[in-house]
Amino acid sequence: MGRRAALVCAVLLSALVSVVTLGASPAQAAGYRYWSFWQRERGAGGWTYATQGPATARPGDGDMIGFRFAVSEDSGDATQPRDSAGFKTVCAHTPAKDGTKRVAVVLDFGTAADAPDHRTPPEPRTECARVGQDASAGDALAAVAKPLRYNSSALLCAIAGYPARGCGEQVDATSGGSSSSSGGDGGQGGGGGPSAGLVGGLAAVVALGAAAVWQARRHHRR
Repeated sequence: MGRRAALVCAVLLSALVSVVTLGASPAQAAGYRYWSFWQRERGAGGWTYATQGPATARPGDGDMIGFRFAVSEDSGDATQPRDSAGFKTVCAHTPAKDGTKRVAVVLDFGTAADAPDHRTPPEPRTECARVGQDASAGDALAAVAKPLRYNSSALLCAIAGYPARGCGEQVDATSGGSSSSSGGDGGQGGGGGPSAGLVGGLAAVVALGAAAVWQARRHHRR
């Protein structure tokens, strides 16, 4: 084959090993297990992922706030609360009162797949918080869902005592967990075979190797 062809093949073999190693490497973290915070202004048709924390967000009278415990990669992948009840339904038995505001609070404790121990979590529930006019979303939550637990960085770790331990921990793909932006219960799945990208990379390496060997032989014959 010649020295040049042998050298080319060695380089290509190294590239092939790199591609195979990359494709066979274990999956990275699937996301984080945490309480996501959602808002729905009075008259709005759906949930919006909050751009600030419960301690600084200040809902108005007739607004809704929602919390969902789930495994999510980021805010774009976060799972919405599943309860579809509106403000009028949640606060039907809490009349307006001067000097206060009413905030509907939706609590969705997630699914067994989201739970740290994979046990069935508490059932979702709704509460109507009557708080002062300047109260934050955190104040409204504390009025109806104690005990709350925060970490040293002021991250909300537990609502109504759930979960008992942990706070925003990283979850790898092998430990399971739900991750959906549609509010459903399904998780992300995958087959056990090689990915299309890996197959394509292998094909490219093989094709380049064949071409290099052919060129080396052609040059040697001249």
